Amino acid sequence: MTAAAKILGRMRNNPTGWRIEDLRTVADRFKIEYRQPGTSHVTFRHSSGAKLTVPARKPVKPVYVKKFLEMIDEVAHEKN
Repeated sequence: MTAAAKILGRMRNNPTGWRIEDLRTVADRFKIEYRQPGTSHVTFRHSSGAKLTVPARKPVKPVYVKKFLEMIDEVAHEKN
């Protein structure tokens, strides 16, 4: 089991207390690009058109983690 898979499983069980670096680790696993062009937000973007902008605060608010998980599920569903 990879680090990204472990993080994803723990995110699903408890969406509180995550850092933006954890979201980036999971995004790499699902080939989701991210960028932070000198701002306080990180934009996650997948080639399918899925997009999510997350404030880069510590910790990331649970609402953004839940939206990120929805994006992951959408990307994984398109893959299959």
